[in-house]
Amino acid sequence: MVLEGRLGGGANNSVSIFEIRIVPGYCIECKFEDPHMCGYRNQWNPNVNWYIGGPNKETQSNPSTWTGHYMYVDSTYASKPQEVARLVSPMTTTALSGCLSFYYLQSREVGSEFSVFTRDALGQGDEIWRPGIYHTSNWTLVQLDLKAPYPLEVVFEAAFSNHSGGRVALDNISLSAEFCNAETEPTFDPSIANCDFESGFCGYQQAQAGGSVWKRLSIKPNLYRTGDHTTGAGFFLLANTRFSLRSGYVSLGCRAGCRVFGPRVPGRLKYCLRFYYTLAGFRRPDSALAVYAYHKDSHTQEKLWTGGGTTRDVWTEVDITFQRPQAVTVVFVSVCKNFWDCGSVALDDIRMTLGDCYLSSGSFLSMSGQCDFEAGDCGYTQEKAVDTVDWVLARGPTPTSYTGPRGDHTTGMGHYMYLEASPMLAGQNARLASGDLRGSGSLQCLQFHYHMFGSGIGRLSVYLRQEGQDQEEVLWSRHGEQSISWLRAELDYKCDRKHQASLKVSTNNKFHLH
Repeated sequence: MVLEGRLGGGANNSVSIFEIRIVPGYCIECKFEDPHMCGYRNQWNPNVNWYIGGPNKETQSNPSTWTGHYMYVDSTYASKPQEVARLVSPMTTTALSGCLSFYYLQSREVGSEFSVFTRDALGQGDEIWRPGIYHTSNWTLVQLDLKAPYPLEVVFEAAFSNHSGGRVALDNISLSAEFCNAETEPTFDPSIANCDFESGFCGYQQAQAGGSVWKRLSIKPNLYRTGDHTTGAGFFLLANTRFSLRSGYVSLGCRAGCRVFGPRVPGRLKYCLRFYYTLAGFRRPDSALAVYAYHKDSHTQEKLWTGGGTTRDVWTEVDITFQRPQAVTVVFVSVCKNFWDCGSVALDDIRMTLGDCYLSSGSFLSMSGQCDFEAGDCGYTQEKAVDTVDWVLARGPTPTSYTGPRGDHTTGMGHYMYLEASPMLAGQNARLASGDLRGSGSLQCLQFHYHMFGSGIGRLSVYLRQEGQDQEEVLWSRHGEQSISWLRAELDYKCDRKHQASLKVSTNNKFHLH
């Protein structure tokens, strides 16, 4: 485990840490004997707050030892209706599920409510428990099933309607790996909806009425058509609606065969659907592709998204967050109204995860060495003292025709780094180096996308340099023109020391990196 602190640009910044402890169990467990409350925090309110109580008052003592500490909140200073006190657990960092247990004590006075809910990193909450009765004579055990497939915090909330609303106490929060109820179903795995079409249609099916419009294809990239999004040389789905439409026929899709149905997913959960698409030949691209949530039981559907923008042949990323009370099927629909409005739609790399899309986006998650160049260079640097040309942060097509990509690989409209290498002489190099990367005793994977197209292409290489060593190790290399499409590179390596990865170019044309 490595704790890393980075100072800002000011002259008086500092970072401090103290009292590092590693204890067995889950981080949301607590008996409140720890003066720091196991990482729990009181969400401050001017009038009502959670405090540490005990062990002086026997009637309010710890339920397991009767002499320990607990948390409590009372209404003495509540000055207006619905004064709320919240006790918030540490945010979970890995997916977990099981039986959440705790003891609570609620006094008999009228005017208090106690509840428990989960809250994600965006602040969106979901109530998971509320007592059936609003007062208890003794400490009462509560057990409820908890599912946290993405980062969540557990919030214990007490609300008072007036200053005589009484008191709520809480203690002995624990989590076991087994569900409280043996009939509780495990957390749904949304990866059944993932597909890159390299090995078939996965769990996707298209309606067969009137013939199949969507075809699984693999083509060699050229000036008029890029390859697939996954590797640049793999498979994707293509629907050419111009040659599948009955004259004058207008329907939900162009007809039944224009719809691709995904696997059915259960209701109530929040999903993030991501995919890539391209459009070509449409006069009205705003209606060329749409995504629906189809309710099989009621035979109804709701539109989740519809495409827009231009018809340039660039892979564009879409992410959709949706949540429905009942089970639904995600449907991709290619739409056109007449022959002259139609064109071709390509679809690739469909992914589905639990939680809001923002929680798994590059702007929310950041790992050392990871970069999509949407927020700058992410700490990647150039050796300007040695290099004769510069890596440039770009967006859209490059200035010179027939050499560069039409857009970035991530969204088609984002940023990437490219190198204008025409000023370079034979034997000269240009580097783009990462910051310090952490070592690991197990294999690590370096993944990136690159674009090498044009006459006189030289060599692109990846080097590894370990801390304290001057000599470098070549991990990967490509020479000459590769493809007009973005290509994916993946390389496994093992290094148990701090190290640095760099991309080195020796060329007579352009390189592009993402």
